Amino acid sequence: MKARVITSAISIAMLSFAISAGAQDRLLRFDGGIGVHPVSGISAGAPVLNVVRGTQPGGAPWVIERLRADIRVDGSISADGRGLLLAGGNSIGTNGGQSVRAILFCGTVSHTTTVTGVPLEADGDFRIDDALTPPPPSPCNDPVLLIANPAGRWFAAGILKQ
Repeated sequence: MKARVITSAISIAMLSFAISAGAQDRLLRFDGGIGVHPVSGISAGAPVLNVVRGTQPGGAPWVIERLRADIRVDGSISADGRGLLLAGGNSIGTNGGQSVRAILFCGTVSHTTTVTGVPLEADGDFRIDDALTPPPPSPCNDPVLLIANPAGRWFAAGILKQ
């Protein structure tokens, strides 16, 4: 009986160490997402595009149901998106035939996934498991995560979890 208790305690301690070690190599976590509105306002009677860190918006509104992303200090990224769909125009409610990649900004410097694009599923779901190039610095100051198409137009932004 004592041996089982000791073995269980050791197993729990090792699992706790493994979990904390995994959290220590995490640079950033994003939990939640915001779809793009291509126009951010009106100035002098003309629309102002919703440009983020020099990145142009998609040409129509997009929504995202859920976005979670973990970025490690080595530059690896794991992003899981659900329901990234057009929210306007004739193709409303579809994926618009788009593919996506991730772009992380640390300040004004961009770090982009090496894969050029992951096709959106019919329901707008996607999964990105890749690396950012160049790898982001640690710490990454003033981070912004964008989900964009291969041409670099952004469709969604991550919400930083602190």
